[in-house]
Amino acid sequence: GTPRYGPALNTLHQYVTDLAHRRVRAANIRIDRGAAPPFAEYDVLHGLTGIGAYFLRSAPGSDALGAVLAYLVRLTRPLLIDDQTVPGWWCSHDPHVGQSYAFPGGHANFGVAHGIAGPLALLAHAARRGITVEGHTDAMDVITRWLDDWRQEGEPGGWWPQWITLKELVSGRTTQPGPARPSWCYGTPGIARAGQLATIANGDTRNQQYFEGTLSNCLADPVQTNQLIDTSLCHGWAGVYQTVWRAAHDTTNPVLRAILPRLANALTRQAHTGTGNEPGFLEGDAGAALSLHTATRDTTPISGWDACLLIS
Repeated sequence: GTPRYGPALNTLHQYVTDLAHRRVRAANIRIDRGAAPPFAEYDVLHGLTGIGAYFLRSAPGSDALGAVLAYLVRLTRPLLIDDQTVPGWWCSHDPHVGQSYAFPGGHANFGVAHGIAGPLALLAHAARRGITVEGHTDAMDVITRWLDDWRQEGEPGGWWPQWITLKELVSGRTTQPGPARPSWCYGTPGIARAGQLATIANGDTRNQQYFEGTLSNCLADPVQTNQLIDTSLCHGWAGVYQTVWRAAHDTTNPVLRAILPRLANALTRQAHTGTGNEPGFLEGDAGAALSLHTATRDTTPISGWDACLLIS
């Protein structure tokens, strides 16, 4: 609202608008060729889902947001790669953005940061605001069915693999032996929050309860929580706390609300160890401080800073 920032904001907004349209055009050309994408084409941290999150907050009625959402709908349509049908978000590389013998034919990523849970969250946020494109609901259904198909059940409850290989896709079974670190970026909390958002958007209360139960169960399992060793938003206690705080305020389920004090204590204890010591937002002390502020105030952040994580 400060006038002196107006010209700079307008310049940046036009740049991002041009960037969005340019990248959507390139992505659609790639889809027309039938080639698999890199996850940087669509993900939250580098791709069109993150750009779409910006427009949903700053220009929800824009053509740029419409173009991004229409692209994400196309992303959910299957591809044929080497005579094998794969989901449209199947990556052409391994999870480390390279080519390796362990991932012949690429992989499918499940996480929020680089996987299909990120596009699901953006589609759900837009739908909840009444902003949809043709095929929008069907695209959300495709992704949620994928999560249903690959959901694993164990003693601590449900969980998802971080990624699967082409061999695992063909066999229908993951080789990941159990749930990985609970986190915003790759783990159960981020995926469950995306699923919760989608089920709220389409009014599926039964599956909403499942995603919420999965979220609470994973954080009641010390085997999983003991894997959290830092305060970061990306893969540490700060991201877990902020994700659960948002999920708890989107439901009447008292269980999520009840575990927030325990998560806040864990975040505070970890912050006191000083194991972060990096200044940054996603993996450093700035992000941890923002999450600690939420824990202290127990109020919605005025700035809406966590919108870029697609959890709010």
